[in-house]
Amino acid sequence: MPVKLFTLNNVPDDEAEDVRELLRSHAIEFHETSAGLWGMSVSALWLRDESQFREARRLIDEYQSERLLRVKEEYANLRRDGRNRTVIDLIKENPLRFLGYLAAVAVVIYFSTKPFMDLGK
Repeated sequence: MPVKLFTLNNVPDDEAEDVRELLRSHAIEFHETSAGLWGMSVSALWLRDESQFREARRLIDEYQSERLLRVKEEYANLRRDGRNRTVIDLIKENPLRFLGYLAAVAVVIYFSTKPFMDLGK
C-alpha cells in the first residue's frame, strides 16, 4: 500500500526537484500526485514500498536540515549586504498593484462594517 512521504503543496520547485532527485539517486521508488486542476488535492510524493519509508524519511530530514542552514545563511548574507527585499521595496517596484490591493481592502472593510453602522439609526 502506498505511503505518503512528502507533501508538495507550497513547496518551492527547486526543493521538490531536489527531493525527487535524492530519492532517485538512492533507488527509492515513488510516485507523485498533483494538486489537480483547481489546486484542491494533495500534491505529494508517495512510496511504493513501505519498507523503504525509514530510509527515505531519514534522507529527506537530512536534506531539509542542510537546506535550512543554507537558506538561513543566504538570508543573513543578503541582509548583511543590504540586498534583502522588504515590503517597501515591493511597494516601490509596483505602486499601482499596492494601491489596487489597498483599495480592495478598503472596499471589503467598508462592506463588512456598513451594516453594523446602520444598526444604530
